[in-house]
Amino acid sequence: MKIAVLFGGTSEERDVSIASAAQIIPALRALGHEVQAVDTASGRLPPAEEQKMLSASVATEPPSATDITHMRARSATLATGAFNIKDVDVVFLALHGGAGEDGRIQAMLDLAGLSYTGSNHIASAAAMDKELSKRLFRSIGVPTPNWIMAPAKADDVAKALNWPVIVKPNKQGSTVGLSVVREPAQLAAAVQKAQAFDDEVMIEQFIPGREFTVGVLDGKALPVGEIIVPGEVFDYQSKYQAGGAREVFPADIPAAESQVMQRYAVLAHTVLKLGAYSRIDFRRDAAGNFWALEANSLPGMTATSLLPQAAKAAGITFPELLERICRGAVRTGSSKPAAR
Repeated sequence: MKIAVLFGGTSEERDVSIASAAQIIPALRALGHEVQAVDTASGRLPPAEEQKMLSASVATEPPSATDITHMRARSATLATGAFNIKDVDVVFLALHGGAGEDGRIQAMLDLAGLSYTGSNHIASAAAMDKELSKRLFRSIGVPTPNWIMAPAKADDVAKALNWPVIVKPNKQGSTVGLSVVREPAQLAAAVQKAQAFDDEVMIEQFIPGREFTVGVLDGKALPVGEIIVPGEVFDYQSKYQAGGAREVFPADIPAAESQVMQRYAVLAHTVLKLGAYSRIDFRRDAAGNFWALEANSLPGMTATSLLPQAAKAAGITFPELLERICRGAVRTGSSKPAAR
């Protein structure tokens, strides 16, 4: 197949996207596919530039606001030409956050008549909007922590949620802009921090306990994984830096508990109308209750990312996973929801 891999982009998750592409592109080429590397911030890359970009590691912090502004200014003209992609069988979306995950690029690819991996533009937008996702979770009986949206007075937060709380941008990934707020005096600064990444800010009940994740592939749940973090939350540093979180697949929990999360994950995936694959993240509280935190419509796709680890636990190698995703997108004519 002829495959264009879209990655990079202009979101705060640019470095994470490049890390995904750095493993997706050589794996697809090793399978015999003809692959174009396309940075949505600068266009199709010549071999030397591709090699340089894909050899970089994920920095300890996401790109600065100044860097993002400059990249967006340079990339504005690329959108009108669908990133100069043509004569390909499928577009592999190795994008995370921003326009790559919120449905805008998916809508543009639909208009260009190109098949692509992941979910369609409506499902992508729904998954990216945390408040909308949580409302949909509740509509089908998937538990999710209580929340209110900023602006909110400290007294209202205490009454609705109690302390501590999580403050985070409503439409952002990789825990960018997230804070754990323990007392009223910290609330305003945390909201201001989150507003640097999104005008809408969510204030959410903090659920102490163990962290889990469930991948969904072709409408079926993959083995549950546990994320053992050095701190209280699975933040940007623990996700992408050496010595961060430890991940266990399959999770060392009773089968009945795995089945509960797997059922919730498929329900969440279905109500959001996500495509061939996704990842749903959970917390388990001290009483043994499971809480869905959010859905990821384009989860990380390095060989050691959470979804590929879950697939490996199910007996699906990284190259097999990529092949399955690509052929599924071609077969369905882009990213229609997977058959149930």
